[in-house]
Amino acid sequence: MNIMVVNGGPRKSWNTATLLQKAMEGAASRGARTELIHLYDLDFKGCTSCFSCKLKGGKSYGKCAVKDGLTPVLETIGDAGALILGSPIYLGTVTGEMRSFLERLTFPYLVYDRQRSSLFGKKIPVGFIYTMGAPGERIKEAGYDRQFTLMESIMNRIFGGPSESLLATDTCQFDDYSKYVASAFDIEAKVKRREQVFPLDCQKAYDMGARFAG
Repeated sequence: MNIMVVNGGPRKSWNTATLLQKAMEGAASRGARTELIHLYDLDFKGCTSCFSCKLKGGKSYGKCAVKDGLTPVLETIGDAGALILGSPIYLGTVTGEMRSFLERLTFPYLVYDRQRSSLFGKKIPVGFIYTMGAPGERIKEAGYDRQFTLMESIMNRIFGGPSESLLATDTCQFDDYSKYVASAFDIEAKVKRREQVFPLDCQKAYDMGARFAG
C-alpha cells in the first residue's frame, strides 16, 4: 500500500511535520510505502472555478485542468491507498496552502447529482492531523469542531472510506519563548505540556499511520 502524506504547514521540523513523520513511521511499521509532500515547496493556486472538471465530454472531466506545481501531486492521488493530511490552525482554520490543496483535490471528483456521487472510483481512508497553539477547550468555543467535522464529511463523500482527525492542542509555537513577544501564554505550562503531552500525540499519529496501513 502507498500512503500519501501532505504537510500543509510551512515548517518541516516542528509540530505538524513531527506528527506527520510519526504517522509515516507507523505506516512503515506495517509495510506500507509513504510519500511526503510539502505544500509550501510547490507553486500553485486554489480552484479557479473554470468548471472544466464538470464539462460534459470535456477532456478534463473529473480532473483538475489547471497546470501548475500541484498537478503531478493530484495525478498520483489515484494510486494512494490512504491519505494523511496535516496542517497547523491559523486564524481558526487550516493554512491557505492546505485550503487551496483541498479545493483542487476534492472538487473534480464531486458530481453535481442527487446521489451525491464521487468520481474517485475506490474507497480509501483519510486522516487529518491538526496542530494549534490554542488550548483544547477553545475547540468548541471557537467552533473549530464544526469545521473539522465538516471536512471529515466531505472526505467521506469523495473518498468513501472512514475519515478521522487528530488534534494536538496548546502546542509550543517557538522553541525559545524569551525571544518573542508572547506574554499571553503561560510559558512554563506550554513547555511542560510539550514534554508530557506531545509525546502522546506523537503516539496517536504513529497509531493512525499503522492503522491506515493495516
